[in-house]
Amino acid sequence: MSNLNLSQKSTGLIGGLGMTRVDVYDQRPGPDGKMTGSPHIHAVCSEAYYVLEGEGMVEIHTLEAGWQNVELKPGVYFQFPPKALHRLVSHDGLAVLGIMSNAGLAENGDARIYFGEEVDSSPEAYAEAVGLTAKGIEGALERRDLAVEAYQNFLTLWEEEREAYFAELKRFIELHERSVLDSADRFLPYVQEGPKAWGAHTERLLGGTPSRLPAEGFVRHEYLGEPRLGMCGTLQTVQVEGVASSGAY
Repeated sequence: MSNLNLSQKSTGLIGGLGMTRVDVYDQRPGPDGKMTGSPHIHAVCSEAYYVLEGEGMVEIHTLEAGWQNVELKPGVYFQFPPKALHRLVSHDGLAVLGIMSNAGLAENGDARIYFGEEVDSSPEAYAEAVGLTAKGIEGALERRDLAVEAYQNFLTLWEEEREAYFAELKRFIELHERSVLDSADRFLPYVQEGPKAWGAHTERLLGGTPSRLPAEGFVRHEYLGEPRLGMCGTLQTVQVEGVASSGAY
């Protein structure tokens, strides 16, 4: 028996997915007393969590159903569509495998943190808040706290003024949709070189046409670097050579 030959590097994960281990921030609680990440949204990317360790929940807000909580424990898989405002909450060392459509585009631009309408009205203020992670873990927690403070006001609308809650959620969704449309040229390669390429590859094979994806081969990944500071927690992305991650998640 010989060792697996990894000399050929794949250009992407199976089906054009993105995968990241997320350890939800638990260094200290946020302003609402919870161990949590920042509430945020994706405009075009679906996402799923497969729970690896610990327990907690994901809070989900959609225009169709409003606010819903989903309990998480080891072995649970939960998938949700784009345009769902969400945040992870850890009750006991929650760690999940985040599985993302569109080759991990959710970590590379299709994401917006909820800081409330006042911050959203100023691109400079939003950029300053997002950039707090440059200060390290304390900056990441400071950013989380700013988001949670605004999010608490948003949750109050659900309890006290349901119509205003849906109006604010709609405003936030549409704001991020517009920003994604403005970045479509930058985002399309993730789709074309990820899920679209895999789909075309399968169609050729089913049609009896020989097909190989660019640089198709084996992938073995072992995360050896320092975790990145993301919106939900610390991140360890399953990184395939030649597919860069901006760390913006």
